[in-house]
Formats: sequence, C-alpha cells, structure tokens
Amino acid sequence: MADLPIAAVTRVAKNAGAERVGADASEILVQKTEEFLGELVREAVKLANHAGRKTLKEEDIEMAAEKFA
Repeated sequence: MADLPIAAVTRVAKNAGAERVGADASEILVQKTEEFLGELVREAVKLANHAGRKTLKEEDIEMAAEKFA
C-alpha cells in the first residue's frame, strides 16, 4: 500500500503540464516518487549522522538533492 495519496501525485503531474493522467500512470508515479523520496532521505540521514545529528534539517535535504540533480 502506498503512503502517498494518488490524487496528490496526480495533481502534481497536472500542475507540471499533463492534461490527463491515467490510473496506471498515477500508480507508477506514486511508486517511483516514493522510491526517490526513500533514496533522498537515506542520503540526507547519512549527512545528518555525519554532522552528529539525529534530526534532519533543510541543509541535509538540499545537499542530498544535489546528488540526484
């Protein structure tokens, strides 16, 4: 079961320019988005741990995102 709501991901796709999003496309968008977020957070956690923190900060997310850009 997905943690992200399908409707929210579909709305993001439409805001990015998609006129219509099929049910199958919405499901795979949710799956791929959750996979990406998982990788992003894992990288950010490494950075926070390296800094001696347990709490993720904006800077951890920003630095981790640079890896995927």
